[in-house]
Amino acid sequence: MCRWLAYSGSPVILEELLYKPQNSLIVQSLHSRLGAEATNGDGFGVSWYGGAGDPGVFRSAEPAWNDRNLRELAAHIASPLVFAHIRASIGSPVQQTNCHPFRHGRWLWMHNGYLDGFALLKRDLMLAVDPELFPSIEGSTDSELFFFLALTFGLRKDPPTAVARAVGLIEETARRHGVAFPVQMTVATTDGTTIWAFRYSSEGRSRSLFHSADVSALRDQHPDNPVLHGLSDETRIVVSEPLGDLRGAWLEIPEATCVTLHGGSQDLRPFQPA
Repeated sequence: MCRWLAYSGSPVILEELLYKPQNSLIVQSLHSRLGAEATNGDGFGVSWYGGAGDPGVFRSAEPAWNDRNLRELAAHIASPLVFAHIRASIGSPVQQTNCHPFRHGRWLWMHNGYLDGFALLKRDLMLAVDPELFPSIEGSTDSELFFFLALTFGLRKDPPTAVARAVGLIEETARRHGVAFPVQMTVATTDGTTIWAFRYSSEGRSRSLFHSADVSALRDQHPDNPVLHGLSDETRIVVSEPLGDLRGAWLEIPEATCVTLHGGSQDLRPFQPA
């Protein structure tokens, strides 16, 4: 599978997120603790919001631990909202267009998991994509197609409902083809202001997903920790696995849940396909 990170808060140098934590995403690219595979070396991507306009995206088919350009960029880019993803392919080609995060306008999308039986479902799902959106699909992954299904069902107006409708269509299509448990997903999407993250699987055994605890409460618990004093109270992070071992810093997101992060607020609600 893959590992990913979504950050919202005061502007942060990418290096602080990607390289410096004890169990950083770069460490996870070689030695993931909770992933289906320990190594996630089939490419990576990082996206950030700066000034006006669409987010910046840097993607590569190289392993994240071995990319000098990523290291150089990470030391010089600061952003209040960052998506980062390391990839472990389960069959689709290792190429830039298959690396997450995927972008459409101001929207970003990244996915850990898979659509089981994708080869059987692909034609039907492709035909369900809005014809105006279809030319924008660049790669061959189930994850990117999932993104464009969500866009088709209204991601830009109501992300939780759009993702629920996309999952419902995938599961309905899978039943017609005899696929019992088609969806395995942790997904994050954003418009640059709000982050929505989802943990769900058709089988009810989803991949790991965690959110950060309230920073002000952590400062009270760990007053001598300098890292916590460098974070704003609005800081929120959603990760495939914790970035460190600080007690109380990471809380597991329950099965079948949608998390909404906006302006320092955090809301967890049940998620189910529509």
